[in-house]
Amino acid sequence: MTGRARSARLVQRTFFAPPRDLEPEELYYETELGSAVAERPRVRVEPNARVGTNTYFGRFPASYWQRWTTAEQVGVRVRAEGTGRIRLLASDSAGLTRAVDSVRVDAPGAQTCELHARLNQFADGGALWLEFSTTDAGPLTAGDVRWEVTAPAAERGAAIAICTYNRADDCVATLGILAADRECVAALDAVYVVDQGSDAVSSRPGFAAAREELGEALHYIRQPNLGGAGGFTRGLCEATAGEPESWPYVLLMDDDIVPEPDTVLRMLAFAAHAARPTIVGGQMLQLLHPDRLHVGAERTDLAHLRAGRAVTEAVHDADMTKSRQEIRVDAEYNAWWSCVIPPEVLGGVGYPLPMFFQWDDIEYGLRARAAGFPTVTLAGAGVWHADFSWKDWDDWSRYFSLRNALVVSALHGEFDIKGTAWFLFGELWRYLTSMRYGLARTLIAAVEDFLRGPEVLGDGGVQAVATIRKLRAEYPETVVHPLCGAPVLPVAVPEPTPSKPSLVLTKRAVYQLLGRTRGAATIAARHNRWWHVSLYDKAVVTDPAQNGVRLRERDPAVLRALATHGTGVIARFLREGRHAGRRYRDAMPELTSRSNWSRLFETD
Repeated sequence: MTGRARSARLVQRTFFAPPRDLEPEELYYETELGSAVAERPRVRVEPNARVGTNTYFGRFPASYWQRWTTAEQVGVRVRAEGTGRIRLLASDSAGLTRAVDSVRVDAPGAQTCELHARLNQFADGGALWLEFSTTDAGPLTAGDVRWEVTAPAAERGAAIAICTYNRADDCVATLGILAADRECVAALDAVYVVDQGSDAVSSRPGFAAAREELGEALHYIRQPNLGGAGGFTRGLCEATAGEPESWPYVLLMDDDIVPEPDTVLRMLAFAAHAARPTIVGGQMLQLLHPDRLHVGAERTDLAHLRAGRAVTEAVHDADMTKSRQEIRVDAEYNAWWSCVIPPEVLGGVGYPLPMFFQWDDIEYGLRARAAGFPTVTLAGAGVWHADFSWKDWDDWSRYFSLRNALVVSALHGEFDIKGTAWFLFGELWRYLTSMRYGLARTLIAAVEDFLRGPEVLGDGGVQAVATIRKLRAEYPETVVHPLCGAPVLPVAVPEPTPSKPSLVLTKRAVYQLLGRTRGAATIAARHNRWWHVSLYDKAVVTDPAQNGVRLRERDPAVLRALATHGTGVIARFLREGRHAGRRYRDAMPELTSRSNWSRLFETD
């Protein structure tokens, strides 16, 4: 359907507990006075107490709705029983609080209370939330909290596409949490699970239960491993198999997240009410530290081949039981741990690039932005995802991060060849001086393959995975060893951050080449910095995942060979980089076409 309707539509629910017991209730409600007892759908406020939902999941992101949607007012319906007061409160960009509406509850039996707020005073920031308070007259029970708007909504279907690779248990758990929320399931026309692994999701007992709950909406697809780009794009292609006017909103979702089901409804509702087609992204809460938000909204630094930078004034690595996202911030892109792609965006810019994984979501967001489709990272729409700080930079995936970052920079950045070459040269030597020879070789391979041009994307990245794994296996420090068998070496006192890093890097390179080092040391992951590790000729370095250690040892011959090879490749990049960039731009229409992806899926 393509019509628009003006009936009130649910856009958010307020819960008082997480979907599992491992995440903190403080992200849902807070007891400001007295005592309260909470279940997921409701809270009981004892006499002489006060409870508020000025929390991560309890707030309604009013500023985002005012800026990006046509909604002029939001209504809140609460099912309440007992005696007390319910207030609708608001904040501004400075965090100052004001009351917007209020109702008294004092009648026998349960009743539905309604509160309203206009979305006209939140331009720079601010949110809405509820406060429940009681006196000594008795308790108040409140639940079934529903936020609704009456603005016109695009009447489109909705689907979820989950890409998974050998995380069968995680994927089944994710499906189970979604399937347990009947209202979430009712909002979906399809759930595509694209399984690219050898350990089939369908082999788990929990999969049958999820299939029973989801019914005909669940579509389980097996295909060769084409990375995140291939898995998500298969979901997009399946969802858009019909005529464009029937294409749904597609919510891309990682297999290993812990979802808050209401995040699904919040994102889809926001996309449906957006004034123009808008990519709507969810935020990432850290799985190991579930009260912490990774970043409020992200941007790139293409000159330094970096992504995941916090946009100006966005919260970053913040404890969300204490912090509030008062200031509205505008994202440059959103990662695909949870992200809604509207059908108009697919029709306007095509499908993702076959990059295997890393930067595919970033490239797509930048491409859509250039075509006039913004990305909104919606505050309070969160999922829990594995902490990035516990992932090691020195991994085979770094090849894709570097290679694909170069492609994205060529496609969407100024592509300062000299500046990028100088950055790559610095990275090469930072790796070499800290005895990460496999990582240096990974960088060299990434630049070489970028210079090969768009042909390197011809198989979707399958050969590149095998090649880089084999290449890195030649370097012993790429292996993680058990902690219990590690050599016992002196613990090194960390060096301070250098005030003149370029000068220090040059000095450390000379020391490593000539052997003017300090011997051996044990170095904790938090002190794993090139200027510190490079002081030694042997180091036992804790892996960031805390599951073992890496053994690094100075090898002047390997250092010289990689330095010569890498310098030559970067010199080639200076000569040929701009031409390679043009070739990627010329190949974009074919690479992102449905026919190219059909070839990769072997479904023609």
